[in-house]
Amino acid sequence: MPGLIGRKIGMTSVFSADGKNVPCTVIECGPCVVTQVKTVEKDGYKAVQLGFGEAKEKNTPKPMMGVFKKAGTTPKAHLAEFKFDEDYNLGDTLTVDMFADAEFVDVVGTSKGKGFQGVVKRHGFGGVGQSTHGQDDRLRKPGSIGACSYPAQVFKGMRMGGHMGGDRVTTQNLKVLKVIPEHNLLLIKGSVAGCKGSTLLIKK
Repeated sequence: MPGLIGRKIGMTSVFSADGKNVPCTVIECGPCVVTQVKTVEKDGYKAVQLGFGEAKEKNTPKPMMGVFKKAGTTPKAHLAEFKFDEDYNLGDTLTVDMFADAEFVDVVGTSKGKGFQGVVKRHGFGGVGQSTHGQDDRLRKPGSIGACSYPAQVFKGMRMGGHMGGDRVTTQNLKVLKVIPEHNLLLIKGSVAGCKGSTLLIKK
């Protein structure tokens, strides 16, 4: 589906027409440059590769420098492919105006990393037992993990403590509140995954 690459600026709130205070996320959406055009004849599918954000030439691999020079643009920090019905040429620039007529969007981001967490925070466990009768420090422990005489192993997928966050998260059907084309900003209702400054994919 068509979309753009953006950057999360932060959160704020705006007043709706009926006077309600609505929380929203501010996204710097584009401008994105067409760096490659995928065709059915050559690649087996139709898509457009977009570039967003500036990168240093010394930090860009030479094969990618060839791609950027062919498109007639500077090195880009982030690349992503989108399937467009329209036809675009190398070097074309797509802006936030694309979402002027969009009512809802899907946003893909990377959630904040929270390090190693236990089962209460990671999976919402309620804790085991009471706070007395010799419970000691087992209030936030997971309890039995099922290993006994048979099958004498822990089943795959058992909810346990471990690394939390840093996952690819898609938030669907977020309402578009406002498009500010002069500053390449998109205001959408609610929150999206990721910290301030993180890269997002915004899809119609």
